[in-house]
Amino acid sequence: MPLVPLVPLSRRQGEEGVLPGGHVLAGGGVLAAQRVLPGGHVLAGGGVLPVLPALRGLLPAGGLQRGSVVAAGRWSLLCPALAAEASAAGAWCAAAGLPQLGVAAAADAGLDPGRLLLIAEPGPSWPQVVAALLDGCEIVLVCPPDRPSAQVRRKLEAAIRRYGGVLVVAGDWEGAQTRLRVARQEWTGTGTGHGRLRARRVQVLADGRGAWSRPRAQWLWLPAPDGSVAIAAAGIADGVAGAGATMGEVAESAGGGDWAPDTGGDWAPDTGGDWAPDTGEASVSWRGANTG
Repeated sequence: MPLVPLVPLSRRQGEEGVLPGGHVLAGGGVLAAQRVLPGGHVLAGGGVLPVLPALRGLLPAGGLQRGSVVAAGRWSLLCPALAAEASAAGAWCAAAGLPQLGVAAAADAGLDPGRLLLIAEPGPSWPQVVAALLDGCEIVLVCPPDRPSAQVRRKLEAAIRRYGGVLVVAGDWEGAQTRLRVARQEWTGTGTGHGRLRARRVQVLADGRGAWSRPRAQWLWLPAPDGSVAIAAAGIADGVAGAGATMGEVAESAGGGDWAPDTGGDWAPDTGGDWAPDTGEASVSWRGANTG
């Protein structure tokens, strides 16, 4: 895949700010009720960025609230999926510290790769990199290399509010307005010792601060067989067998069975298993199956 060109990020000058493409934000970067994005697109209801229909029930106001932080748990397709709908509407997105991001899988989920900036290794100055990205992008995905200090969090949260963007964190973020995590998952597409993983059904739990402190749960296809994100029926782990899945396709819920999370945020088997962990793309193959 060709490299995505980097677009210069402008700084505020006086009381005006310029986004990629030359569009101007009045009032020092505070977003108005209707926001003109690069390419002439307009996102109405300026307080909230749109998300995919399958994710709306998990988020306050049914979208990503500007000036907020969303902690999305350990890295998975859930992170780029949160940015997909806004990206398709014309918003610029950036990903920092996420070399495992599978651009093809993210595109299948709905994210526009033509509006995605990639900084795989921002280094020890990652907070400054994220702040600069927030100056020019609506949504920034980041995986902090270590637990950010309270001072770093305060500075970045101030930048998020000032520029009216959204920070989606692959990991934990103390004080995040919204928290999401994948609690259970099931893969489909395999038979008895053969086949290829085609889709994943997950249970996503959501909670947050204030009125959103009451936990919510939703089963999703993440991804569906066509790579998209959609609402799914309750999983086999809840006693409902759906979509023709077999018990051999069930991944144990978090903390159970022989499964344990890998460093990429998806799932890998114990040392005696035959499964390989996800590398950020849309599927993982059974050992011995065609991996081309």
